[in-house]
Amino acid sequence: DLDGTLVNTDTLLESALQLLKRNPLYILLMPLWLRNGKANLKHEIARRVRLNVAALPYNSPFVDWLREQREEGRELVLISASNTKVVTDVADHLQLFSTVIASDAKNNLSAGRKRQRLEEYYGAGGFDYAGNSNDDLAVWPGCRKAVLVNTSDSVAARARHLAAVETSFHSQPNPLRKLLKAMRPHQWSKNSLIFVSILVSHGYGDSELLTATIVAFIAFCLCSSAVYLINDMLDLEADRQHSDKKKRPFASGQLPLMYGVVATPILLALSAALAISVGSWFSAVLLIYFILTLMYSFALKRFVLLDVLLLATLYTLRILAGAVVGESPPSVWLLSFSIFLFTSLALAKRYAELKAMDPAKSNQVGGRGYQVGDLAIMGQLGTACGYISILVLALYIDAPDIAELYSDQHLMWLLCPLLMYWIGRIWLVASRGELDQDPVIYATRDRTSYLVLALGLIIVMAAL
Repeated sequence: DLDGTLVNTDTLLESALQLLKRNPLYILLMPLWLRNGKANLKHEIARRVRLNVAALPYNSPFVDWLREQREEGRELVLISASNTKVVTDVADHLQLFSTVIASDAKNNLSAGRKRQRLEEYYGAGGFDYAGNSNDDLAVWPGCRKAVLVNTSDSVAARARHLAAVETSFHSQPNPLRKLLKAMRPHQWSKNSLIFVSILVSHGYGDSELLTATIVAFIAFCLCSSAVYLINDMLDLEADRQHSDKKKRPFASGQLPLMYGVVATPILLALSAALAISVGSWFSAVLLIYFILTLMYSFALKRFVLLDVLLLATLYTLRILAGAVVGESPPSVWLLSFSIFLFTSLALAKRYAELKAMDPAKSNQVGGRGYQVGDLAIMGQLGTACGYISILVLALYIDAPDIAELYSDQHLMWLLCPLLMYWIGRIWLVASRGELDQDPVIYATRDRTSYLVLALGLIIVMAAL
């Protein structure tokens, strides 16, 4: 079998996601294709998409065993319910199989149909069969011996009653744990920007406002996790060509794609319910955030500079969301400061990705439009945006209406050199090739950043 056995993924889902990434409107055609049968759906998708079979997450221990069997003279046949184009491409890549049997435009070769086809070719009991799923339970009774690959405990137990088991390969990690990892809870720290507005406006003493802000924070976490799942499912091929991203649960095949397909709408529904409970304005901001992230995932991430501006906007939207929770207009100072600061950090992220690349292997970031030669201009733009944010902070501190918020307004000037040091350090770390993750996430794990934050809070408290 192919899906879940030879490869740790579902090639139909991968092909469908790749097609949707090319044009989301194809989702309207898929039900029409399915009306003519699942085989037709597979055929129509395979006709428009060609998977990069060399990058698929193959089941290495099983493939190694197959090579040994072939060397011993055993005939290997690849039989799958996937479309014949996909199955043939995989077989051509591995060069292991003497025969390929697969679904065509009219016949969906799954479960009982697969057993029938095998018995037509080799006779009842004339073949051994390696599979992994419930569908394969219909095949094993007709085989001589069964090979169990990545089966659940329940499928394995039932299979042992249906056929003699030759050998088994078990490498199934806990899918729920992998799903949680794919949701990237470590990225939730970015959503703490929702609390910035309540801190700046000194509204943290209002218990009702604080509760609403916490609920808004949870809603943003659920929504952002759904977006991460969507992004990872759409970026499978690019992630598999990245030194670190290839280890992500979907890209590595450790987490079945179906978990992401099911979990995404559930997370979005929970997020929407919480957002509605907070208020209509917050719901509108969260909806805008979700739409922009989808636009980023589907298309805008490929456009040079536009992608970093959009990332900065998404960070700023978190601050805006915190402001609308209390139904207070966001400060122009705060929004201006955040858009420049986060543009600098987004550029630092791209700079670090380019810095980590080996020019001898590739000149361009996968799925992006940046080239290694862009490093110099990226550094100039990023540091410029960072220090413009400090200028905005200085103008804010000197604004006449700000004096009403602080008993000693001049103490706030100490924030400027503190921020100058932190931004300069982030870019210094990036230029040395030591910034191996999102700068915001880096800051949450960096002792120096915590020290800068603590000093900043002390300065603000002293100025109140």
